[in-house]
Amino acid sequence: MTVRTCAAAAAILASAGCGASSTEPTPARDLPPVNVQAGSLKGGFATMERLVEAAKREGELNVIALPRDWVNFGEVIDTFADKYGLKVNELEPGASSRRQIDAAAQLKPDVFDLTLDVAVKEAARFAPYKVRGWLDLPDHIKDPSGAWYAAYGGYMSIGYDPRAVKPPASFADLLQPGYRVALDGDPLRSASAFGGVMAASMRSGVPRPEQGVALFAKLKQAGRLTDPAKANTIVAWDHLNAARSAAHSDRWKVTIPRDAPLGGYHVQAINKAAPHPAAARLWQEFLFSDEGQNLLQKGWARPARGEAMAMKGTLDAEQAAKLPKAPGPPVLMTIPQADAAKAYLKKVWAKSVG
Repeated sequence: MTVRTCAAAAAILASAGCGASSTEPTPARDLPPVNVQAGSLKGGFATMERLVEAAKREGELNVIALPRDWVNFGEVIDTFADKYGLKVNELEPGASSRRQIDAAAQLKPDVFDLTLDVAVKEAARFAPYKVRGWLDLPDHIKDPSGAWYAAYGGYMSIGYDPRAVKPPASFADLLQPGYRVALDGDPLRSASAFGGVMAASMRSGVPRPEQGVALFAKLKQAGRLTDPAKANTIVAWDHLNAARSAAHSDRWKVTIPRDAPLGGYHVQAINKAAPHPAAARLWQEFLFSDEGQNLLQKGWARPARGEAMAMKGTLDAEQAAKLPKAPGPPVLMTIPQADAAKAYLKKVWAKSVG
C-alpha cells in the first residue's frame, strides 16, 4: 500500500584503529542469556542466529486464521517452515479476527493476524515486540509499545467482467443496468464485505454509512445484488480481485474508484501466552523481512514496508508494477468511525438489504 514511512535507521560501525575487537563477533560466553519474552531481537537474543536456535528448541509454531490462498500465506508458511526447520500448526484458517481472540485460551495460537480495530481493542493480550524493520513502518499503523503492527494492506476495489459490463468509474456506476453485484460475504460478519459497504459510502474522504447501505439496498430492490458465483461485478479487497484477474485476465479486471480509495491493514501480534514465544518472534521477523514482505506482495497484498523497501531497492518491483493502480494514498477509517458504522449496519442492514 502506498504509505508515508519513517526513514529507516541504519547504524554503521567504523573503526579507525587496527584492533580486531571492533570487527570480530562477540564470543557467545560474553552475550547475555536468551530472553524469549523480550521486546526486541537485540534485547532478547542479541543475534538472529540465537533467535533461530531458541525457536528450533521449541520446534513448533501455532498460527491461526491464515488461509493458504490469502495473500500467498501458503507459500509464506511453507517457506518459513523449510527455512528454519519448524513445524507450523495451522489453526482454524477461516477464523475471523474476533474468533481468534475468543478462541485463544483454548487453541493457544502463538501469533495473530487481525484487523486494526480488533488489535487496538485487545492490545493488552499481546506481548510487545519490535521487529528489525520497525522504523520502516508508518507510525499510524503500529502501536508505539510494539503490541501490534501492520504487515500488509490493500484497497477496497471493484472487480468486473469486461465482457459483460463497462469499467465502473465509481460505486454509483454500479446502479446502471447490466451490473450484477456481489459483496465478499455478509457485512455484519465479514471484514471484506463491511469494507465494501464503507467504500461505497465514501464522500470526500469521509464514510457515510447510510449512503453505502442505500446503494446496496437499491441493487437489492432491482434484483441485481447477488452472490459471487452469479455476479459479473464483485466488491472486495484488491488483492482478492487481483488474484482472480491474474488467473483470468481476459475475464476479470480490477479498478479502485478514484473517489473511494478506502484502505485497510492486517496487523500482527504475539500472544502474551504464546506456547512457543521464540518461534513467535522469529515468525514476525520473517514476515517483516524483505523476503517475507515480497512473498506477501506476490499474493497481491501491499507490504507495510513497501515504500522503504522500494527506496532501498529490495522490493520486487516487477510484482509491484502488477498491482492494481491506486488513485492515491489510502483513506483509513478511524476506530470511532468503524465502530459507529458497524453499529449502524447492525441496526439497519437486515431490514434494508439482507
